[in-house]
Amino acid sequence: MKNIRIILFAAVAALSFISCQKELKPSHAITIEAGIGSMSRATTAGNTTTFVTGDILSVYAWMGSKTAVSTPLVVNGVENTLGTDGKWIPARQMLWRDVTSAHYFLGIYPKRTVTNFTADPFTLNPADYEASDLLVATNLTGLKASDNPVTLNFDHTVAKLFVNLSFRDQWTTAPTVTAVTVKARKTGTVDYLTKTITASGTETAAPIALSKIDNAAWSGLQIPQSGVQTIIITIEGNDFVFTHSSDIPLVGGQYTTVNLNVGRNTIELASVGVSNWAAGTTIDDGDAQIVD
Repeated sequence: MKNIRIILFAAVAALSFISCQKELKPSHAITIEAGIGSMSRATTAGNTTTFVTGDILSVYAWMGSKTAVSTPLVVNGVENTLGTDGKWIPARQMLWRDVTSAHYFLGIYPKRTVTNFTADPFTLNPADYEASDLLVATNLTGLKASDNPVTLNFDHTVAKLFVNLSFRDQWTTAPTVTAVTVKARKTGTVDYLTKTITASGTETAAPIALSKIDNAAWSGLQIPQSGVQTIIITIEGNDFVFTHSSDIPLVGGQYTTVNLNVGRNTIELASVGVSNWAAGTTIDDGDAQIVD
């Protein structure tokens, strides 16, 4: 009887192995198609760039409910690299748990290891534009193996701020701007299912520096938040401080444009515009003064 049991157990194990191999054969590997639709990755001062060869994103997949990431994960942060042929190559094979159940997907760029999918700590790094441009994609339609490849459309979670400067005739020549900074919070938490970042902490003691496009144009990514009102322009050792009468809008997936007229002693707001990285509106209001 002992030998018979061993043979039976071996047969059952073999059948189970064959069944699994049949159910999760390579043809049932998960592949992805990722894009940003009409939106773009903020790798330059403009808004027209897209994913490029060598970009790496992280993919997560789970079963159960689309409203909460449940464990154990079907795919746990597998890195996918964009190849020269335009296809995403996984660092290791991604397989459907089975061929009949609904699967839910999350994509994150740049690649990121996540354990808390509703409150993942995030810190803006103004010196690293790529790392700060957090893109998130979800596909919560409940895909099955027959729906392969998986489509992931990414959205920006951060905001973008443009500051454009015009110099009044009081300057005999256009002055050299050495820095443009903004008082804002640079930490927050990410909810990947809603594709939102919630700002945390207080305004940084050292204002966040914007990147120079040219002497009169500056830009930088920002954590979406309210309460931002102050922009500082440094010229010839003097700080020209602009304080808006209300919040300067910083909205995830949108950019805000602040156009300022700079005199020798004052800054006047020409306009503030908010747009969805494609089109926008403007608001006229505000003033500023020089601070020694």
